[in-house]
Amino acid sequence: MNRARGPAIRDAWRLTKLYWLSEEKWSAWGLLIGVIILTLGNVYIGVRINEWNRAFYNALQAFDSSELFRQLGIFGILVAFGISISVNAIYLGQMLQNRWRRWLTRTYIASWLAGRAYYHLQFLSTTDNPDQRIAEDLSQFTTYVMNLSVGLISSVVSLSSFLVILWGLSGPADIPIGSWGTVHIPAYLVWTALLYGGIGTWFTIKIGRPLVPLNFARQRFEADFRFSLVRLRENAESVAFYGGEPAENSVFQERFDKVFENFWQIMKRQRRLSWFTLGYAQIAAIFPVMVIAPRYFGKLITLGGLMQVVNAFSFVQNSLSFIINSYPDIAALQAVTQRLSGFEKRLDAVHKGICVPRKMVLRRGGTGVEVKDLDLNYPDGTALLRRVSFAVAKGERLLITGPNGTGKSTLLRAIAVIWPFTRGEIRLGEGRIFFIGQRPYLPLSTLADALVYPSTKTDSLPPSLLSAALEKVGLGALASELDVIEQWPQRLSPGEQQRLAFARVLLAKPACVFLDEATSSVDGASEALLYGLLRTASWRPVVVSVGHSEALPKFHDRVLDLAAFQPEQN
Repeated sequence: MNRARGPAIRDAWRLTKLYWLSEEKWSAWGLLIGVIILTLGNVYIGVRINEWNRAFYNALQAFDSSELFRQLGIFGILVAFGISISVNAIYLGQMLQNRWRRWLTRTYIASWLAGRAYYHLQFLSTTDNPDQRIAEDLSQFTTYVMNLSVGLISSVVSLSSFLVILWGLSGPADIPIGSWGTVHIPAYLVWTALLYGGIGTWFTIKIGRPLVPLNFARQRFEADFRFSLVRLRENAESVAFYGGEPAENSVFQERFDKVFENFWQIMKRQRRLSWFTLGYAQIAAIFPVMVIAPRYFGKLITLGGLMQVVNAFSFVQNSLSFIINSYPDIAALQAVTQRLSGFEKRLDAVHKGICVPRKMVLRRGGTGVEVKDLDLNYPDGTALLRRVSFAVAKGERLLITGPNGTGKSTLLRAIAVIWPFTRGEIRLGEGRIFFIGQRPYLPLSTLADALVYPSTKTDSLPPSLLSAALEKVGLGALASELDVIEQWPQRLSPGEQQRLAFARVLLAKPACVFLDEATSSVDGASEALLYGLLRTASWRPVVVSVGHSEALPKFHDRVLDLAAFQPEQN
């Protein structure tokens, strides 16, 4: 347990200090200090209410009505201050938590996108649902850390304050031990409270420890189930055409069964923990009264003194029970920390090239494309292509062909520097490079944003230019919907999406265009139109295509058959 807890604490601290040493550190520390001051104010109100208990119950015992009503007025003032302090502490705490989450989210997203780590992570089978780790785990991490940290500070200060009060009120106890005589224990209520809280904490940790791995697994199972539902929504038309509802339902049931079974295990473990914690809490309500009762019946303290001692004992016991009361959150924090720490380490490994080392040399310069002695492997190290070499001059068009499975698309991935299992040398000309796949990506935004993607500067191009590009590729009917936000991947047919991708090329004017089955969903006349637009383009781009269409060779100057670069079979 200690070995497991040590790394978890170190990981939590490493993840936490990122923000507190960042460019937002001064505002963060300012908010934290404000929360701490208000928390200490709450403890002070608790101490004053503890003193009020003595005066109030003594007035009640003495039938002093005027003093009783005076104490009620004092209580009202204390409660008003306590409520004001609590409300503002919660507000500042939530503000800090929200700002912290915003910073962490921006940092993790930037790291996830940098160097196309989001793509390379798919080669690591241990990385599941990075979207959930950013969207949910970061939120839970900041929530748990804030709540537990503030709770711990409050508990430590309360414990210190009320131990002093309890030490002065409890008095000594003489416990007979048979023939050995008696043992004199000064301030016995203090030691009783410490012993009671210590035993409860030990049992809570012992019973609740299995919740950590169960909560870790729960996050993964929930994310897997949610991902399968989202995937159906994104591919609704394909599933409907296939009539694949039974198959999809089978996947849903299989994944939800894991969610159900995991939660069932959590329920059983939490039931055991609840049996103990609820019993512990019920006994704690009467335990201090039983412990102090001998001094009250011996008339060593008044009713007010009894209530003050009970109140102080309860504060001490509650402070010592911080782990007991917070253990479900502590277990959840450990699970979230493990997930975020693992995600961070894998991102770091991808950025450093530790997991999938890159042995390819990429150079920029000139006006064309040159590939020299390029070797491509599968992720398991098996050879895919060997010593691929070719050169394409400015304005030239090259078609890459070969049977299915020869590595045509993978070659384009290597040139795009997203296939890490590559060795060799690639030189790309100056200027923008465009890669267009069989199914172009359309962002969740307006049609105008989809046309200028990946640029975010929609306003840099006048609507007339966007409309002209749509007209050239045969999508002129959409010109009136440039500012419409819609699910364009569902609205447009595959052929229309490919036309839109060519409109992007006309607007961006890249120096090199790589096309991977980019006209597979359009008819022959449209295919000739789209390639004709590239052939007559004023900026004379380099065009490298991959495809199977029998008409494609006539749109290109040369053909490269990858069958010549297949590795020798042993």
